[in-house]
Amino acid sequence: MSTPADSTPANGPDTGGRLPLRLVHLYAGLALYGASSALLVEAGLGLEPWNVLHQGLAELTGLTIGVVSIFVGAAVLLLWIPLRQRPGLGTVSNVFVVGLAMDGTLALVPDAHALAVRVPLMLAGIVLNGLATGLYISARFGPGPRDGLMTGLHRRTGRSIRLVRTVLEVAVVATGFVLGGTVGVGTLLYAVAIGPLAQFFLRMFAVRRAPGGSTVVAAGQPEGAILPG
Repeated sequence: MSTPADSTPANGPDTGGRLPLRLVHLYAGLALYGASSALLVEAGLGLEPWNVLHQGLAELTGLTIGVVSIFVGAAVLLLWIPLRQRPGLGTVSNVFVVGLAMDGTLALVPDAHALAVRVPLMLAGIVLNGLATGLYISARFGPGPRDGLMTGLHRRTGRSIRLVRTVLEVAVVATGFVLGGTVGVGTLLYAVAIGPLAQFFLRMFAVRRAPGGSTVVAAGQPEGAILPG
């Protein structure tokens, strides 16, 4: 989960009256992110890289995938300490809200068995995930724990973000798969589609300040945005 590099600090003062809208974007985005991940779990056709690991650990421990997501997020956040990363409100909220929303959605959505239902669930999950990503990135309250790990390793090692991300995601997918996580067409489709989808929805939801100080939603992309993909 990534955040745009913006001239306004992630947790700095909001002098343009944007704070309420940014908070709505943050928590709606995180809740929808968890819901979208739950749809991919129900589809059973392949998960996002980190949720492959979460599902594998859930199979191993008997915990729900949402609870595992919370524990893994908290553990990853501890790795920020030697990397000298500074968490924001969005970072801490990410740890809890996504996992809770995932388990809540899984409790509400009935099991899907027919492929005619699972394929639309998978597609809906991927599109909703892109929408959720655009929402919480536009809030600019700090990166999620896993993306902060990626950018921290990038700064400490000097390796490209693309290389660091690839190594991390291959490692978590491989580990999750060995533990019983689901890898499939949904995993591949997610990898291909999430970047363009997040870019599209970020442009839709990006919060800008109008010349008079009022809050508007911009049609353009914030400068320096770091997008998944």
